[in-house]
Amino acid sequence: MDIFGSTRSRVERNYALITPDSHVVSPLIGWKNASAVVHISPEMGARFTHYTATLEPGAISASRSGVERFFYVQSGSCSLKLEKTQSMKVGSYAFIPADTEHQITSDAEAKLIVFEKRYVPLENTSTPTPVVGHVDDVAGEPFMGDEDARLKTLLPIEPSFDMAVNLFTYQPGATLPQVEIHTMEHGMIMTDGQGVYRLGDDHFPVMAGDVIWLASYCPQWFVAMGKQPASYLYYKDIHRDMV
Repeated sequence: MDIFGSTRSRVERNYALITPDSHVVSPLIGWKNASAVVHISPEMGARFTHYTATLEPGAISASRSGVERFFYVQSGSCSLKLEKTQSMKVGSYAFIPADTEHQITSDAEAKLIVFEKRYVPLENTSTPTPVVGHVDDVAGEPFMGDEDARLKTLLPIEPSFDMAVNLFTYQPGATLPQVEIHTMEHGMIMTDGQGVYRLGDDHFPVMAGDVIWLASYCPQWFVAMGKQPASYLYYKDIHRDMV
């Protein structure tokens, strides 16, 4: 039973847990026939933005100068126009480099998980190229040898890319093998299942639909619980920590 005036959401200096009961829908500025729930943003202290975009029939995207975008189709379908127009269904994803001409449109309702950040160039390195794919076409590799914790790497791990997006799936009882503390920050959304996530010195039950922000050097750890596998899609910044 829900208790009026309570929530599992928590916002701290170096982490946040945002649960669906506390979502507030806002206009998606510049887009047509679209709205958003902005989960993580620089106003929180993050160096990127993470939002869920809801597209209505006739939706048309907008972009910002210097900002790169990754989106993942969570429900429904849409179209992406780059050099050609491609159909994007549930599980489809795309990375759009900063200042790349593109347009996302929809003839029906769709929900997109979106990560955006201002691109940081690296001297003597070319700029990244667009990536379009589907999560089912990416092999899940055992994480640090654990067959029950599998990682799908959705973007190339190359110096030109200053962001990574991965899908992590755990069988019930599987865990991160250690408490991680690192320079990268994370934005993540639970896509399936449930478990317990350590954020800083606190432990929280989490489930599909929950969003987590982890600042740089915030201790983190996860265990999948229940009878179903648990998965989360997550962002991190890479290749620029010494720039």
